[in-house]
Amino acid sequence: MIQVYNTLTREKEVFNSITPGKINMYVCGPTVYNYIHIGNARSAIAFDVIRRYFEYRDYEVNYVSNFTDVDDKIINRARKEGVDELTIANKYANAFFEDTLPLNIKPATVRSRATEVIPEIIAFVADLIEKGYAYESEGDVYFRAKKFKGYGILAHQDLSEMEANAAGRLDDEELTRKEDPIDFAVWKASHASDEISWQSPWGAGRPGWHIECSVMAQKYLADTIDIHGGGIDLAFPHHTNEIAQSEAHTGEKFVNYWLHNGFVNVNDEKMSKSLGNFTTVHDMLVQYDDPMAIRYLLATTQYRRPINYSSDTLSQAHLALERIRTGYRNLSFRLSKASAGHDETVDSLVDKQVNVFEVAMDDDFNTPNALAAVFELVTIANTYSENELVKNDTVKYLLDSIEKLMSVFGIEDLTTNQGLTEEQSSLLEARVAARASHDFKTSDKLREELNELGVFVEDTPQGQRWHK
Repeated sequence: MIQVYNTLTREKEVFNSITPGKINMYVCGPTVYNYIHIGNARSAIAFDVIRRYFEYRDYEVNYVSNFTDVDDKIINRARKEGVDELTIANKYANAFFEDTLPLNIKPATVRSRATEVIPEIIAFVADLIEKGYAYESEGDVYFRAKKFKGYGILAHQDLSEMEANAAGRLDDEELTRKEDPIDFAVWKASHASDEISWQSPWGAGRPGWHIECSVMAQKYLADTIDIHGGGIDLAFPHHTNEIAQSEAHTGEKFVNYWLHNGFVNVNDEKMSKSLGNFTTVHDMLVQYDDPMAIRYLLATTQYRRPINYSSDTLSQAHLALERIRTGYRNLSFRLSKASAGHDETVDSLVDKQVNVFEVAMDDDFNTPNALAAVFELVTIANTYSENELVKNDTVKYLLDSIEKLMSVFGIEDLTTNQGLTEEQSSLLEARVAARASHDFKTSDKLREELNELGVFVEDTPQGQRWHK
């Protein structure tokens, strides 16, 4: 029985999908005007872990996410670089795929762009106007927020407070176009000849930010979906506005479970360009030779909790991941000479920790407690690998269990030489060959070379083992 924390109710609720065995899940993606930052990666990885756990539990997950590829930031970036908006959007959409591939983030079932659903957006806006929920003003179209009963309930904010805050953010010109300061744009008129626009019943313009996610969720999923996810900063106004416009349009509940991930701080401070701690994934992948350490740090913190990113926390993540890899390798070394059969005592220990893992993940994806179960399996693996005799089926069961549970965190290929250079890998292979031919002088020399390169080798009755 999986329980999730629903931001709408501020309670953990038993998860029940609309269609048994299937989940419709929408997660807000980035605005593609720059390389994604570590906060974008945290959200993508958090919901990737959630998706993977549902799949571990045998759900079929229809996972839809978007690129916002028309926006003020994109327009400004295009002007600065002297290119058109789609050139900018395409460049950074492609960069998103390049930067998330090493982090092993599964591709979305559908990755849609705002510019791909313009006809649907225009039809959606026209329907809101027809129903009296939206109005045109000088080419802009605004949604009447107060007309929607329960506006702001997701953010748990008072309407009068939201209205005052909205009025403080608007210039006089925009205030005069709105009936109420809290109203939000679903269509924005084009005010410059050099910016991207589409023809609509209200003149040339482009979508407001919030409308695209409502349209994509409806087009690719359903009027009512199981899960909507994103960063906690999106609860208001973005997700609040999505609820209002979606339910005004369809007359149906938009989302059953709202899930939001926590922030990422850098060196204990909020990430911002003004503080000089703005960290892009693109730069991180250049600086660090083991992308899975980045993944480990972001995947194994409970998704609703804040993360502090620093060189120290990344180093700690790398060491913890190496401990898992080493334990996995230690046991895998024994597989070739294992005897037939099961060791029922060890099998039962494995069963217990798999159950601990599942109980933790069932509790709103409690990854720290789930990870503790993985480390218990690693301890079992290290202990069992020291036995004089090991059983083939038990070795496989233990290895498969570690591999399967770590794949929920998106960390796979535990036996590969991740983090090793080509030179280090070649020296390890050469040393195995030297010992096999009883050339111990060469073996010792290669050990010294590996030590100098930061790879420490141990000879055991079961063969050579190494760690960084």
